[in-house]
Amino acid sequence: MNLRILIFLAGTTGVLWGQRPTPTYANLVYARAGEYELKLDLYMPPAAVHPPLVVWIHGGGWRGGSKENMPGAFLLSRGYAVASISYRLSNVAQFPAQIEDCKAAIRWLRAHASQYGYEAARIGVWGASAGGHLAALLGTSGGVKDLETQHGYRDQSSRVQAVVDYYGPTDFTQMSKFPSKMNHDAPDSPEALLLGGPVQQNKDKAARANPITYVTPDDPPFLIVHGDQDPLVPLNQSELLAAALKKAGVPVQLAVIPGGGHGGPPFLDEERRQWITAFFDRHLKKQQP
Repeated sequence: MNLRILIFLAGTTGVLWGQRPTPTYANLVYARAGEYELKLDLYMPPAAVHPPLVVWIHGGGWRGGSKENMPGAFLLSRGYAVASISYRLSNVAQFPAQIEDCKAAIRWLRAHASQYGYEAARIGVWGASAGGHLAALLGTSGGVKDLETQHGYRDQSSRVQAVVDYYGPTDFTQMSKFPSKMNHDAPDSPEALLLGGPVQQNKDKAARANPITYVTPDDPPFLIVHGDQDPLVPLNQSELLAAALKKAGVPVQLAVIPGGGHGGPPFLDEERRQWITAFFDRHLKKQQP
């Protein structure tokens, strides 16, 4: 399948999930990488006092997608602030630029919590596809200095307190062992473009990008959601991460959607919204600042 089509499929889930609300604060610049401005949108819930914050990370094969496609509007009515972040895509910079940007966004958001009115100590993260990969990597690499070498507010922590990972890749070297509509080992695969070369020829880079590499017992709780008919990211990717987290003693739930593909309405129906809300309620709202 043509790469552009794959990127489109991976990057359109926000559109399928419904109309986005208007940001309370749009296009806030959280960092600069050379001449490239990194921006986020912030959505504040009505009448909430110091709400927890959920950070949304968009998908798109690390090469497409947009922060404007933010599917978390339902969280606003349930007492959460939501930030939707941009990051450098792989046509701009190769890994680890993407996770460096995500970590910088968390640090910026933590530094500006009192200014905007959400709670700095209670930050969850949620992403889908490539965004799920980055959300998982945020969760497992807290304190890993090697992935935190760019941008400002270095006095702030980039650790997050809860992770929702929607069908994110993990071990790129294993992806082509399972049925897929694409060859993940090809030199023009999204994974290869992220790493700067074919996956099997860059196993050290693939390991550096793998959230499983950094799993430790102090990682935050995870909710992982994946369809068993995903045509792009094999279910095995989430199974590997869940097994590693469980082995380390990290609270983790792997929820498999029978017949689920790669995004689309089944992933944000009312039942899945309840899953996400209950998970964040359990791990963010009960934490003390």
